[in-house]
Amino acid sequence: MTSPHQGAPHAPSVPSVIEPQGLEQLFAALLRRNYKLVGPTLRDGTITYEEISSPSDLPAGWTDEQQPGMYRLKTRDDNAVFGYAAGPQSWKRILYPSVLRLWQAHRKGGKVEVTVDKPAEEPRYAFIGVRACELQAIGIQDKVFLHGNYVDPNYQLRREHNFIVAVNCTAPAGTCFCASMDSGPRAKGGYDIALTEVILGTEHYFVATAATKFGTEVLGEVECRPANEKQVTAAEAAINAAAENMGRTIDTTDIRQLLNRNFENPRWETTAARCLACANCTMVCPTCFCHNIEDVSDLTGEVAERWRKWDSCFTTAFSYIHGGSVRYSPAARYRQWLTHKLSTWHDQFGTSGCVGCGRCITWCPVGIDITEEVRAIRDKDHSREEV
Repeated sequence: MTSPHQGAPHAPSVPSVIEPQGLEQLFAALLRRNYKLVGPTLRDGTITYEEISSPSDLPAGWTDEQQPGMYRLKTRDDNAVFGYAAGPQSWKRILYPSVLRLWQAHRKGGKVEVTVDKPAEEPRYAFIGVRACELQAIGIQDKVFLHGNYVDPNYQLRREHNFIVAVNCTAPAGTCFCASMDSGPRAKGGYDIALTEVILGTEHYFVATAATKFGTEVLGEVECRPANEKQVTAAEAAINAAAENMGRTIDTTDIRQLLNRNFENPRWETTAARCLACANCTMVCPTCFCHNIEDVSDLTGEVAERWRKWDSCFTTAFSYIHGGSVRYSPAARYRQWLTHKLSTWHDQFGTSGCVGCGRCITWCPVGIDITEEVRAIRDKDHSREEV
């Protein structure tokens, strides 16, 4: 997966070391190229992705504590800039906005004129601090919106010319399981520059590599020096430690077959007794793209509009057909979400719909844990026992 401006990716450059003050130069190099910088910052008691202009906007010295149904910010003992895990937002909010007008109609002189909204010119986005799991999620949405039978022009416009500064994760949360999904904590592609933050005693630096020609060009404007063996080893050790200290794991062995043969597993009803069908899991998921189309008009009846809005398979109205909902029970809706995410997504798009970011676990009000659910279904795999 590459952004259109990047061209073909090439082998990562020789690792370089950037001091923390070098981030100022990196930001400046991107701003000179008229990029709009979007990155992590503190807001409303969370770390969210907002427009930023300086490294001082980054959440240095902060981390997060995440468990099922729980998210808390707390200070770190050091000044790590990227020492936190995935927050409540993903890059989906930029690339696939929650509300979008598709067309509008005006009644004029007994006639109706319809104007289809063309994608407005979007700024050139530079995404700062993109995790490996989020790179995977962006790649999945690229499959859906860019590489299928139909291209979404609005997504395409927002996706074009992205510059991505990835961050290899060194601080997984208690709900993370990207290592199980082979989507992290190391960024494997889809970025221009990747950073690994290292803090050892009084030493604080970033090991940087460029994976595109454009990334090499930008990195060339940042004061850096070749990384020595000790520094590369320290960066590798930090990434490996993150992989070994995931808060969660999930066994994906034959998971498609497992879920396909457990359509009537009693676990669905057990989970449904807790599920509020609030749709939090789908709203925070970086790959979910369910939406609804709404037609509205003004009070005079002179103007009508059609809007696309985020929706969720957890709502009864989402599967409403011919006078009734196809999935009328919470059990049916939860089963649809989990089996689509981990099983039938493969049939549609050739990949899992889950990247192991853990957001659905953290932001579920009752702490339903997708990894626990899969484990429980394996434990009660009655169909397998009958074979």
